[in-house]
Parts: sequence; structure tokens; C-alpha cells
Amino acid sequence: MKGRSLAEVGAGAAVLLVAAVFLVYAVLHSGRGAVTAEGMQLTAGFDRIDGLANGADVRIAGVKVGTVTDSRIDPTSFAAVLTLKVDRSLKLPADTSAEITSEGLLGGKYVSLVPGGSDKLLADGGRITETQGSVSLESLLGRFIFSVTQMNGNAQQQGGGAAQGQGAAAGAGATR
Repeated sequence: MKGRSLAEVGAGAAVLLVAAVFLVYAVLHSGRGAVTAEGMQLTAGFDRIDGLANGADVRIAGVKVGTVTDSRIDPTSFAAVLTLKVDRSLKLPADTSAEITSEGLLGGKYVSLVPGGSDKLLADGGRITETQGSVSLESLLGRFIFSVTQMNGNAQQQGGGAAQGQGAAAGAGATR
């Protein structure tokens, strides 16, 4: 009985060890590991960053080149300020723009950098000034529904007015 329980404990320990190895491998090779210290730090201010969390990707042309390391509110402008850690080997022009983009309808969000054409380069600690904040899907759907409802209301008013005019003309023709 004692030998059997010792074998079960050994098998359980082996399973836990294999699971820990898979977990470490997954974290190291998923791109979600610790931010490397060799990256260049940049900041960018946005009007809204809905759904973007620390650790989100920073991409250029769809390729991951960094991560979002911090997000805070600027107390004077009330804008969301992101701190980005980007691959130091990239020589980003000073007029590079940043926009918050969605991976899909239900996907996560990331920061997309679009390099500009300036001869000046962003330095470590630089600021990206051209930004576009997150677009709220709920807001877009609300505007769409409102405009469709308004168009339907206008069409019914015009259709109803034409029907009333035709009825009046028919009534006037009948009295002659």
C-alpha cells in the first residue's frame, strides 16, 4: 500500500513538472514575456484607449516590434498617455504616427505605428505626436442605428405626404 502511494506521488510530480515546462515554454515563445530592457522608450497621447491593456503589442505593418509598458492619464489634458517599448534597432522618423487598432471584430487591441518620411529620428524618450485613438464599436453601431432610424422616419414622412396629396387630388377630381 505504501509503495503504491509513493508511485502515485511520483507520477503526480512528473505530470506537474511537465506542465511547468510547457508553461515556461509558452510564456517565453508567445511574445508576451517580460519586456526587454534594450528597447527604446516612446510616449504617445490618445483621446481614448478603450480595451488596450499594458502588455499589448506595438506593431509596424502587422509585425510586432514592441509592447505597451504603461498607461496613465495626463492631469492637464485628461488624455491617455501610453509608454511604449520599441525595438531599438528601428530608426523611426520623427513624424511617425500611432493609432489604436483592433485585431478583428472581437479581437484584442494593439498600437499600430506608421513611419513617416522625416529625416529627423525619434530618440529614446521621444514623443509621438500624431495619434488616433480607439474607435468604439458601440458608438459606431449607435450612430448607424440612429441614422437608419432617421432615414426611415424621413421616408415615411415623405411617403405619407405624397399619399395624402394623392388622396386630396383624387378627392378633388371626384367632386368635379
